[in-house]
Amino acid sequence: MAIKPIKVSQLNSYIKRVLQTDPLLGNVSVIGEISNLKYHSSGHVYFTLKDENSKINCFLPFEALSNIRYELADGIEVIASGYIYLYERGGYYSLNVRDIAIEGLGNLSAAFEKLKEKLSKEGLFDEKYKKQIPFFPNKIAVITSETGAAVRDIIKIIKSRNNVVDILIYPCQVQGPGAAAEIAEAINEVNRIFPDVDTIIVGRGGGSIEELWPFNEEIVARSIFASKIPIISAVGHETDFTISDFTADKRAETPTAAAQMAVPDIKALKEYVENVKENIIHIMDRLMQYMELKVAGYNIESLTTSLNQRLLVYAMKVDSVYKDFNKVIKDKLDTSTDHLERLRIALESMNPACIMERGYAAILDDKGVMAGSIDRFGQGEGLTVVMKDGDINCKVLNIKRR
Repeated sequence: MAIKPIKVSQLNSYIKRVLQTDPLLGNVSVIGEISNLKYHSSGHVYFTLKDENSKINCFLPFEALSNIRYELADGIEVIASGYIYLYERGGYYSLNVRDIAIEGLGNLSAAFEKLKEKLSKEGLFDEKYKKQIPFFPNKIAVITSETGAAVRDIIKIIKSRNNVVDILIYPCQVQGPGAAAEIAEAINEVNRIFPDVDTIIVGRGGGSIEELWPFNEEIVARSIFASKIPIISAVGHETDFTISDFTADKRAETPTAAAQMAVPDIKALKEYVENVKENIIHIMDRLMQYMELKVAGYNIESLTTSLNQRLLVYAMKVDSVYKDFNKVIKDKLDTSTDHLERLRIALESMNPACIMERGYAAILDDKGVMAGSIDRFGQGEGLTVVMKDGDINCKVLNIKRR
């Protein structure tokens, strides 16, 4: 019995339904090496996942890309989780990725170097953007876990060195999938809500590379770079380096070192000031002794005569300046008085009352508005002639134009 042929689109549609209803293919995790990585202008990411024998096309939508904690690159081995999807028109299937995890420490190091190179090219590590850590802060914010040993060490060190500084503890997660977002938000919040903070310490105690990874994420690096408040990065131990260390204004080897870096030692400062004071007193004593000897060597009578002569010369100069100053002021006043008189005469000549003295008058229409042209009047209309000593009410009998 012959099988009825079907269209290509029908076959692809059938295969798509089969793939989408398979419970295994609807939620699958695949391990492989990234190759042919391409970032599309739409924000989506396309790449191939391969092993030694085969490969599969992968699609990462831009919505899921924002949740990826690592900088993707060719050659990195990852675990991609998602579902199998068939594109009917093209007749090919792909792994639509929901999440990606880095497989192995070597690949974490590769992701670290990839992000480090990217941010370095953008200038986030440049010294010209580093802010100065205040020498004597009034208030310090500490962004770390409220239950970790790091926060206790920081508080203990700061209080032992400087008991006048205020400490704001801003707790957040420092490891796990949501830690990076919390750290970044904490930095933003301290800048927004507590602008009086002088220095921020952000970090945690030691741990594995996976535990420290939130401080290697781009969102944290960009929040540190955008902070208006100077930031000290204190992550892990002396041998641990994170992206946060490169972006921060100052890197401390440990949280304890960060606390020592953030505040001066009051006791050491007092000792330093005391030593400076003793040195100044010693120098002043020697200077006074030297000046006493120098004054004793002078002829006081000769010095007094010379001083009186100099005072006399200065008094004569002052008197001369005083006379010159008086002359300048008098000349200025005379010139100003003459100018003012000329202005008064000119203003007086424009006074309407003075003009009327010479026989002129003002003509007002029946509304009392001064008229400057015969066009304002018609035959038979009334008008008022205003003269220096009274008004005359008239009527227009005839109008002659010139």
